[in-house]
Amino acid sequence: MASKRLAIFTLAMLAGCGGGGSDHAAADSLSRDLQRLPVDSSATFADTATPVAQPVAQPVAVAPKPQPKPKPKPAAPKPAPAPAPAPAPKIVSTGTVLATALDAEISSKVNKAGERVTTTVSSDIKDATGRVLIPAGSKVTMTISEIHESENKGDKTGKLTLTPTAVQINGESFALAGSAVALDRYLKSRPTNGGDVAKVGAGTAIGAVAGRVIGGNTKGAVIGGLIGGAIGTQRAIETHDRDVIVPAGSRVELTLSQDIAL
Repeated sequence: MASKRLAIFTLAMLAGCGGGGSDHAAADSLSRDLQRLPVDSSATFADTATPVAQPVAQPVAVAPKPQPKPKPKPAAPKPAPAPAPAPAPKIVSTGTVLATALDAEISSKVNKAGERVTTTVSSDIKDATGRVLIPAGSKVTMTISEIHESENKGDKTGKLTLTPTAVQINGESFALAGSAVALDRYLKSRPTNGGDVAKVGAGTAIGAVAGRVIGGNTKGAVIGGLIGGAIGTQRAIETHDRDVIVPAGSRVELTLSQDIAL
């Protein structure tokens, strides 16, 4: 259809431009030629605007996303350490002997029964493993259970009994039971007193009476008095009081009669 319209349009143009016979004949010939042209009904006229080629968009390079670093695997948990074994209890066994030194002098002339005295441990007391149980310098408290001067020549020691009651270890007090012996005690004679003079006087009087009975005269009384005085003096010497003395710093040995749990 488009080709027919084009041919008709051409003929019209020719007809309008001039009207001679030859021109008319030429037009008829051209018309016949055009009619003989094969018509391609599928052909299209290039009567439309030629599309302008659009620039091809170039793909924009996209930076790859940073990949997160792999997290390190958590370390395997360490096994919990085994609990430390409980320390063995500290026990000072029965029969243990503590060497101590007396802190202040004890004297039967000054001290009385019931008073307290202290001694100081002289050397460490250890268990079988070498662990120190009672360190040197610990204080032992004792009670004077009995104390009395010597009243006769046959008494060589007088009366002194010490009873340990407690030990202080690093500021903590522990009760204890046992016996204590003052190893360095001695007897000290007291000065002659009124009691001793009375003893001598009584002896002299007895001697004088005995002299009168024996001699029946003054001479016998004198002799008897001398004999009686000698007997009285000897008796005074034999009954002369001597104090028990335990010097400061002297040795006091303590033996436990039961365990001490520290």
